[in-house]
Amino acid sequence: MLRDVTLRLAPGETLGLVGRTGGGKTTVARLVARLYDPVAGAVRVGGVDLREADPASVRARVCMVTQDVHLFTASVRDNLTLFRSYPGDDRLRAALAEAGLPGWDLDAPLGAVSAGQAQLLAFARALLADPGLVILDEPSSRLDPAAERGLQRAMTRLLTGRTGVVIAHRLASLSHVDKIAVVSDGEIAEYGARRDLLADPGSRFSRMLAEARR
Repeated sequence: MLRDVTLRLAPGETLGLVGRTGGGKTTVARLVARLYDPVAGAVRVGGVDLREADPASVRARVCMVTQDVHLFTASVRDNLTLFRSYPGDDRLRAALAEAGLPGWDLDAPLGAVSAGQAQLLAFARALLADPGLVILDEPSSRLDPAAERGLQRAMTRLLTGRTGVVIAHRLASLSHVDKIAVVSDGEIAEYGARRDLLADPGSRFSRMLAEARR
């Protein structure tokens, strides 16, 4: 359960959520995606309480990418579009290339893909949807270092020009975010600009990053 949580992001800002498992990070993300509704307080996007917004508008403006990517026994095109119609294959190829999957044949069966490729495909889906707000829930937690580097490049492209919330187990993946919130036992234990927290060796985030590097 979250208690007394207040977080604000300006359009185009990115927030990294860190903390131990079970601290409340994913609950924050699911509230922002309106998978949950708060029992007190409100979650507002563009000043609008999500409970009062049109659900179709929320789905169009907010996109959540998790570490569990659902794939289908179907073509690359259908796995990318989730069986929806999109105008022109050029847009689909551009989304794949921007996510780091250039040259994929849209008409070919998807076949076996690595965990990194599956995650990049999820990013391509998000790029195709072109949301204003992107939520990334532990996108690199299952990847090896080489795959993670490719994912970081795709993540940067996905978040450029968009508001973003990133839950990260590997703190190094938060090098591009503007703000950090340390979530502990359902509360915000620390919140501020990433550069300010890094400059303070006594901050929780600085200590967590130092421990992760050992």
